[in-house]
Amino acid sequence: MSHSSTRDAVSTPDAPVAGGTRPILHAERLVKQVTSGERQLTILSGLDMTVFPGESVAILGQSGAGKSTLLGLLAGLDQPTGGTLELFGQSLGELDEDGRARLRAGRVGFVFQNFQLLPTLTALENVLLPLELSPLPDTATRARDWLTRVGLAERLDHLPKQLSGGEQQRVALARAFVTGAELVFADEPTGNLDQATGARIIDLLFALNREAGTTLVLVTHDHALARRCDRCLELEDGRLSEMRLDEVSA
Repeated sequence: MSHSSTRDAVSTPDAPVAGGTRPILHAERLVKQVTSGERQLTILSGLDMTVFPGESVAILGQSGAGKSTLLGLLAGLDQPTGGTLELFGQSLGELDEDGRARLRAGRVGFVFQNFQLLPTLTALENVLLPLELSPLPDTATRARDWLTRVGLAERLDHLPKQLSGGEQQRVALARAFVTGAELVFADEPTGNLDQATGARIIDLLFALNREAGTTLVLVTHDHALARRCDRCLELEDGRLSEMRLDEVSA
């Protein structure tokens, strides 16, 4: 993928910094290395990234570039080999696994390529899962309302195996937004769907995101999807570069 200009992914001229807005997500010199046999592989190499509240940011890159690895690090599901990472102004390096989970609870939602629904739970029960420890009132009604919003009011008691791929991803969207999450991570949300179903899911994702005022960070191979975001970043050789939306090919 060629581009005529790149910009530092940490500090961009048009980043929404008015009023002293603090980043919701900030990474500096992020490194991730893994050992494969006797070799040490560097997946991320001094990567910088800043995301502000309310932004939608797409991360593009070739297969194997490390997009999903990066998403796991940004969410605190994995730990970097080096560098610093802050989520909601909190350094993730200062927290243990339980502390990172507490930080995410109710504030971070996830949408995965393979849906990640528990097969023995109904659609309603899957959406209720992130609400188990929530202080929000009447969580069952809240979960039903979100499933209704994604068009599954008649499928509350169905197990994942009784739902189509598109319906399963709708359950996953409801689960991601039901807690009132401030930040949603989406990993190839249309990767297991046909084109028409994927288009409907993306329309729904952006509609829900816009209504909720949520920050969205997604990784995708779909350039049409990427162009719907406020910003596009390309992951290449372990680092991110900012792309103009008109540089993202059709």
